[in-house]
Amino acid sequence: MTSPDPEPSRTPGLEPGSGVPPGETPPAEAGSTSGISHPQTELRRGWGPMPLVLIMVVVALVAIGLIAMAVTLIA
Repeated sequence: MTSPDPEPSRTPGLEPGSGVPPGETPPAEAGSTSGISHPQTELRRGWGPMPLVLIMVVVALVAIGLIAMAVTLIA
């Protein structure tokens, strides 16, 4: 079992001052996050007719309610 904090004088690859010499660590991975991993499918349909009809019905009901409320306040 290794100690979580090894003695620096016996740890390979450390320079004085706890620095790591060049070449001791692996190089960074270049370009691993560029591009997509698989082709994305295109959206084929926009809003269907049913959601649009429901939205228009709700808007009409709210408008009718507001107009009715305004008429009762005026009268």
